[in-house]
Amino acid sequence: QLRAVLVVHNETSTGVTSNVAAIRGALDRARHPALLLVDVVSSLASIDFRVDEWGVDVALTGPQKGLMLPPGLAILAVSDKAFHASEKAKCPRAYWDWAPVLERNKRGEFPYTPATSLLFGLRESLAILNEEGLPNVFKRHARLAEACRRAVQALGLRILCQNPAEYSNTLTAVVMPTGFDSDAYIAHAWKTLDLSLGVGLSEVKGKIFRIGHLGSLNELDLLGGLAGVELTLKSFGVNLRLGAGLAAAQQYLLETPSSQ
Repeated sequence: QLRAVLVVHNETSTGVTSNVAAIRGALDRARHPALLLVDVVSSLASIDFRVDEWGVDVALTGPQKGLMLPPGLAILAVSDKAFHASEKAKCPRAYWDWAPVLERNKRGEFPYTPATSLLFGLRESLAILNEEGLPNVFKRHARLAEACRRAVQALGLRILCQNPAEYSNTLTAVVMPTGFDSDAYIAHAWKTLDLSLGVGLSEVKGKIFRIGHLGSLNELDLLGGLAGVELTLKSFGVNLRLGAGLAAAQQYLLETPSSQ
């Protein structure tokens, strides 16, 4: 029997965002009791995500993406249904057991040594996000992401995700031109400009590079990064017109003023 459906809301290695609400709708139409477990590591606090409204039973994230912190925390939202299922589960577990965490939490405690510095940082990150307002946070990410995509396309490069409705607003996976190895290009970008780009994984290893655009990011950050991408692609031997991508991104940003 199928007990759970596992979904990655925003697939970091390919730059694809899944429609979690539609998946919940499919489960409901089928009247299937499976739990809905969602990885929101690279979407929470950057792309709209709704635990209660979408009927998510477990949402799991870390602090190192949209929450703008170093890694080191596991942050979960757990429904009553999922918690009751965990009480009945027979699989052995120790470190991952929710029960001692919840029990000690009633007294304002934690059963192990907590990452106190990260918790203080998390409090500040949440204050920053609330000050901007989540709707504005999501709009900012969507706007900067579209500017990045327009830059990529203006350079004659292809976005790995083939469905625009599923484009990620936190990163863009770019297909390397034929005849070029993306891993070698990424190493070149790092060596020449200290520019850090994501590598391709599994079937797309050596075929794509990834541009991140999430968290504490504004127009200047994005345009500087895109300039670095153009410059290093050109010096790596890729045939492109310098400035074409930047011009497309800047034009879009001018046409869509920031909500700030």
